[in-house]
Amino acid sequence: MDAVLFDMDGLLVDTEKVWFEVETEVVERLGGSWGPEHGAALVGGSWDRTVAYMLALTGADVPPGVVAEWLLDGMIERLAVEVEPMPGALELLAELNGAGVRTGLVTSSLKPVADAVLEVVGRERFAIVVTADDVVRTKPDPEPYLTAAGLLSVRPERCAVLEDSPNGVAAATAAGCRVVAVPSVVPIPAVPGRLVVPSLLEVDLSVLRALF
Repeated sequence: MDAVLFDMDGLLVDTEKVWFEVETEVVERLGGSWGPEHGAALVGGSWDRTVAYMLALTGADVPPGVVAEWLLDGMIERLAVEVEPMPGALELLAELNGAGVRTGLVTSSLKPVADAVLEVVGRERFAIVVTADDVVRTKPDPEPYLTAAGLLSVRPERCAVLEDSPNGVAAATAAGCRVVAVPSVVPIPAVPGRLVVPSLLEVDLSVLRALF
């Protein structure tokens, strides 16, 4: 194992509830209503897909760029006070950092959102960070994880990936990485070659090395 790559939303930090709050506000501003089923449909998806989904849902005549700005402003405002690491996340990072294992953050969120999270979690914990601003195609495309492996100068098949969404799992699998799924909002089935655990409290360095 040459590196461990972490997803951010719902895996490293508990931002899914923050996303839901912001999405609800934005959709209500567009004249519609938002429920858990809508949030679940977008878990692990791209920024553009979220905006398009909201506009299709509400039929509002608002430029996509404006909706994206509402989402971004709402997230940045909340993340300044509401960032909460997922159980076991910081402990796992500390173990990996202490053992000299290189780590990376790979997220479908925009760079300003990732920056807000890293202010709390600690940017120094990660050798590299890949956001939606760094790729052409976001998850479930493998490009984010292939980009991360390239930045670390390692082969994707020598990387362990920690993900919480089907889109993220699909991206990591397509890139050739070994995957540990920690489902948050949407269930993820266990299949050969994929470890599924209830939380990061079940994951340590030995568990990750055993994947290889």
